[in-house]
Parts: sequence; structure tokens; C-alpha cells
Amino acid sequence: MNENTATKEQSSINNTTIQSAQAVLGGKTQGIKRLLPFLGPAFVAAIAYIDPGNFATNIAGGSKYGYLLLWVVLVSNLMAILIQSMSAKLGIATGKNLPEVARQQFPKPVSIGLWIQAELVVMATDLAEFIGASLGLYLIFGIPLLPAALIAAVGSFAILELQRRGFRSLEAGITGLLFIVVLAFITQLFFAKPELAPILNGFLVPQFKGVDSVLLAAGILGATVMPHAIYLHSALTQRRVVGTTEEDRRKIFRFEFIDILIAMFIAGAINASMLIVAAALFFKNGLQVQDLDVAFQQLGHLVGPVSSILFGVSLLASGLSSSSVGTMSGDIIMQGFIKRRIPLYLRRCITMLPPLTIIALGVNPTHALVMSQVVLSFGIAFALIPLIMFTSNRRLMGSLVNRRITTILAWCVATLIIALNVFLLFQTFFG
Repeated sequence: MNENTATKEQSSINNTTIQSAQAVLGGKTQGIKRLLPFLGPAFVAAIAYIDPGNFATNIAGGSKYGYLLLWVVLVSNLMAILIQSMSAKLGIATGKNLPEVARQQFPKPVSIGLWIQAELVVMATDLAEFIGASLGLYLIFGIPLLPAALIAAVGSFAILELQRRGFRSLEAGITGLLFIVVLAFITQLFFAKPELAPILNGFLVPQFKGVDSVLLAAGILGATVMPHAIYLHSALTQRRVVGTTEEDRRKIFRFEFIDILIAMFIAGAINASMLIVAAALFFKNGLQVQDLDVAFQQLGHLVGPVSSILFGVSLLASGLSSSSVGTMSGDIIMQGFIKRRIPLYLRRCITMLPPLTIIALGVNPTHALVMSQVVLSFGIAFALIPLIMFTSNRRLMGSLVNRRITTILAWCVATLIIALNVFLLFQTFFG
């Protein structure tokens, strides 16, 4: 398919979706059909919440502390709902994404600085996701990591090709990969047979056991709340359906909020399932599992080959979909902060170089994943603080401006996230 044909097809798909959405806004559509045109953006953003970094931190937390840190997964998910809803709302209210608004509101040197750190965040994201996909291929088929990385590169290009066919095709492809992960961990829960009482206690009783548990909690949080998902979500909603009146924009946001609730619930359930499976199998048997390849082997030993293969498939699906989402985020970040854009496939080639280099050097994949989460932790504040500032500005947001309680909660969340990540950085380098 040539570029002109792809563009025409994308335009047709977009127009169909927009017409359906406008029918909803006009009150011409009833029932579940009212919601369908608005589903999708949050599912793309949700991929960032179940990337291979989440595999590493959740399995480490569950194998070392059992169900103790389940409440951290729950709190992280509630924070994600708040943050992603503000990001989606910014795109709906302004017709611009977060980097574009930042470029308009901040001096040029600040925008350039934000762009540089955001690109570093995307590189760290891509490192985690690319290594995860490569590791999935290695675990399932025994392919050495470097050839596996090259195969994963081809797979990520295939997913990006869906973007040329329209955002509905891309959303469908990424959502399909998301549900592969969902099915894999539903099956893992069936195999693990966890006890209900400790799970409820883990969700409902916030507690730590020593500094290491706080460090793991910060890692779980850092792997869950992702800076590039904050940038991306505002772009996914900015021109999807354009409200012509304040009432239309409020309706659009209400529908998009349902999309966010569904997608974040699924992402939170997957993260909780990872930790529960690790607690029920590894912690129960006295195993502290730090590496994903060890988790794969132990699942095969404790449960059977089907369990380990499902783990590898879910890791592969997570890595492939997340890497494509990371590339999309990088494109939005560059265009928004500095009004420059490079071809998406060229960006994909550039961002592949660091993970390919790390894999070729023989660096421990799980260690590389954990270090990538440190870089991501550093970038959260630079995305979250501007987001809160802009969504609290009535001149920018109109009737979709944050309520006072939303702003207060958002600043509390930002303070907590930044404090935990400062602690994480300090412990990583000096602890």
C-alpha cells in the first residue's frame, strides 16, 4: 500500500468514526453504541502500564514479600486513572497535546529542556520494551537475544504499519495484544490457585517491611505511572472528536473517562495478577526471583511448560505493543516541543540502537529493565507538573478545568510520586 492510499484509507476510517461520534453528541445514538466511537485511546495508553518493566518489578515484589505490596498496585492504578483523565481532558479542551501546550506556555529554553529529557525517557522506555520482547522470543523459542532482538524489531515495524491504516486499525492491533496478556495471566491465576484472604489483606492493609520493600514499592510505582503515556494520551484525544461547544466537550470527556476506567481497570488487574502469581508460587516456595528468565524456568518447574510458555508469550506481546507506543510518543514529543518531525520508521530505527547495543554487549536483561525504570522515575515530574498546571488553568481548559478537589489530589499524587522516585534514585546510587 502506497502512502497516498494509506492516507485516504485512514481519512475514511477517521471520518466514519467522527461521524459516529457526532451522531452520539447529537443524541441520535442510544445504548452501548453511544460509547463505541470513543473507546480506544485509553487502551493504547494502558499498554504503557503493563510493559516489561512492570513484569520485573511486580514479580520481584511478589516473590520477595508475597501479597504485601498489592496495595501499592491498587494505589498506583488509582493514580493512573487520575493522571490519564487529566491528560485526555487537556487534549479534548485545547485541541492540543501536552508538549504543544508546554511549547506555547513556557519560554523556548524550557521547552527545549523538556524535549531533551522527554526523549531520554522515551529511550529508556524503548530499552525496557525492546529487551522484554527479545527476552520473550528467547524464552519461548530459545533464540539467542541478539537475533531475537532483530526479529522483535521487525514485529514492532509491523505494528507501526497499522498506524498508516488509521487509528482504529492501530487501536485494534494494540488492544488485541493487550488481551493476549490478559488471557495469559487469567490462566496463570488458575494455575497458581492463590488464597483469597491474603490477597484481600494485601489490597486493604498498607504496610512495608523494611527499606527494601519501600524501594520495591517505588519501583512498582515508577513502572506503572509512565511519563510517555501522559504525553501520548493528550495527543490521542486532541483531534479524535472535536467538540464545537463547551457542552460537546464535556460529553466527549465523559465518554473518554469511561474508556479510561475500563482500560486502567484491565491494566491494574494484570499488574495485580503478576504480583499474585509470584506470591502464590515463588514466595510460597521460598524463592526470591529477580530475573525474568528465572521466573520463566521456575514457572515451568512449579506448574508446567504451558505456564512458562504463556509467560513468555505475554512478555513478547507486552514488549512489541509497548515499543510501538513508545515510538508514537517520541514522535508526538518532538513535534510538540520543538515543531520538528522525522519519519516514524526512521525514529524506530534510531531508538532501536541503544537496546541492540546493550543486548550485543551481554548486559543482564533484567538489570537493564530495572535501570530503565530509574530513568523513567526521573522523568515523571517533568510530565506531571506541567499537566497539573495546564489542566488547572481556566483560560486554557474552559468548562473542563480541574475542580479544586481534583487539583488538590493531583498535587498530592505528584508530591508522593516525586518523593518516592527521589528515594528510589538515592537508594539506587547511594543506598
